[in-house]
Amino acid sequence: MRKILTLIFCLTFGFAEIVNAGGGKPAYQIKGNIKGITNADVYLANYYGDKQYLKDTAHADATGNFVFEGKPLLPGGIYLVVTPRKTYFEIIIDKEQVFSFETDSLNFINGMKIKGSVDNELFYGYLKEGIIVQQKMDSLSKSLAAAKTKTDTTAIYDEMKKWNTHINDYRTQFIKDHPETFLAKLFKSIPDPVVPTAPILPNGRPDSVWSYYYYRNHYLDNVDFGDNRMLRTPVFHQKLEKFISQTVPQIPDTIIFEADKIIARAKLDSEMFKYVIWWVTYHYETSKIMGLDAVFVHMIEKYVQTNQTWWYDSTQKAKLIERAKKISPNLIGNKAPNLKMLDMYMNPIDMSEIKSDWLIIVFWEATCGHCKKEIPKLDSLYKELLRPNGVEVWGVNLEGDQKVWMDYVNEHHLEWINVWDPYNTTNFRKSYDIYSTPVIYVLDKDRNIRYKRIDVDQVREIFEKVISDKKKK
Repeated sequence: MRKILTLIFCLTFGFAEIVNAGGGKPAYQIKGNIKGITNADVYLANYYGDKQYLKDTAHADATGNFVFEGKPLLPGGIYLVVTPRKTYFEIIIDKEQVFSFETDSLNFINGMKIKGSVDNELFYGYLKEGIIVQQKMDSLSKSLAAAKTKTDTTAIYDEMKKWNTHINDYRTQFIKDHPETFLAKLFKSIPDPVVPTAPILPNGRPDSVWSYYYYRNHYLDNVDFGDNRMLRTPVFHQKLEKFISQTVPQIPDTIIFEADKIIARAKLDSEMFKYVIWWVTYHYETSKIMGLDAVFVHMIEKYVQTNQTWWYDSTQKAKLIERAKKISPNLIGNKAPNLKMLDMYMNPIDMSEIKSDWLIIVFWEATCGHCKKEIPKLDSLYKELLRPNGVEVWGVNLEGDQKVWMDYVNEHHLEWINVWDPYNTTNFRKSYDIYSTPVIYVLDKDRNIRYKRIDVDQVREIFEKVISDKKKK
């Protein structure tokens, strides 16, 4: 039995979808009985990506009987029957949508009896086999913890491998025996690719790079991107996220290449196409890894601006496009927008005239609470390490009160280049995407953006390494 603490609160209530419009015979009718659950509401939910959504609610009577029914047919996938105790079990809903089951709240899987659904009879045959394997593995894990000798440890590991092979063989045989079922398709998508023996390099060693690319190129081979039933399982999102976030190097061009390949496959099914585009876009819009916002910009430019994302309304679309336009000028590797500003005494000063191998731009405010912590740290770093090694700082004041700014600079003896743009002639907030403070950019000698949105501690790490490497040459 599996317990959940927050599933009920994650469910999105959508009763409009389950109304039996017009009366008459329901399109789906799932009768249930759970021993131990009486006079309480029971919920039918489905997986969707990495979340779960409520589909129907039924009331269990004094004998534990309840019925989920309605129109239209439910979309295929793995569904959850959730009890008021926040425990649940899974069922398959596909072509057979009129069936019944009974089980026991003390042991959902072993107590399950199905009528009228071959899919679920097969599913629970597998789950019951899985319980046997899990019990064996739990027992072996306890034995492993108590093992005294290397021989005992090796024997236990061998036994674990045997049971792991057993369940894998069970799935393989299931696929052969029931190739037409959705469960067979799901089983095919689960295993990681088996990498063949790698070619041998001239140095006599196996080509590990070849092995990696084989694994990466075949990781999603058995995932059917043309079948949206896969979305309503706990498997699909895990495979997609692991591939994009872990298997693929987190380098913008590589992520974009692989994401576009997946999206091309997903065009076979509109719902799959929508989900993959939405997830990749959202994932990299909110990524905390520096530089990966380039993936978000690519997704907007290639799919949203070309009107392929029909699910966004005009307002949503406009916001996404505007966000991408703010980010695109300041992507890592881009030439930094030049700034012509005024110093504290209203004299013009051009950033392009600053001759240094590195230039740090910091956007800050004298009254900003976080700035009051970071700016003194940056100033100390500037005097201790940066300035002696030819690294200059271009400090941009965002405040409108010139006196407050000047007083702070003089009081704290900020000796870097202090500038501002009181008339907003440079439009720097847009070109550098400034919506909070402080914000730090690091530019190289050619004034390309090398780092952005980092804190002072990261600046120290970067330049300690830069200076150390320079001294070694």
